[in-house]
Amino acid sequence: MSGTDPQTLLSHVLLPVANKEDAAKTATALKPYTPRRVTALHVIEKGEGVPDKTPVEQSEALAEQSFAVVRSEFPDADEYTAYGRDIVAAIFDAAEEVGATAIAYRSRGGNRLMQFLSGDLSLRLVTEAERPVIALPEETTDP
Repeated sequence: MSGTDPQTLLSHVLLPVANKEDAAKTATALKPYTPRRVTALHVIEKGEGVPDKTPVEQSEALAEQSFAVVRSEFPDADEYTAYGRDIVAAIFDAAEEVGATAIAYRSRGGNRLMQFLSGDLSLRLVTEAERPVIALPEETTDP
């Protein structure tokens, strides 16, 4: 997709969100770039006979709350819930499934230990993607 103009790049953005707070910050960070279409994605960690971190019903409710927050910025946003152990793979699969032209995310940061323990999802997201990945800027506060 080299040489792709920004309007094509932003024609259908997949927006992974983890919870309501993350959804608010991520949607707010994306809004100034005026994507034509947005699909909010929530990945529920589940699978392979391993106990779930939270009950599926609770995770699905969290997804719905997150989607509602995204729709406050993008009223026509689509929703997509994915299930899997590998969050990055689930994001890539969802992007393929919905035909996203790009994946936009906001780094959730954390110290080096947290990044190590999480497998540095951001690094995998930007280095393994088969489509453009847009790293949205952190919130800025006016002095």
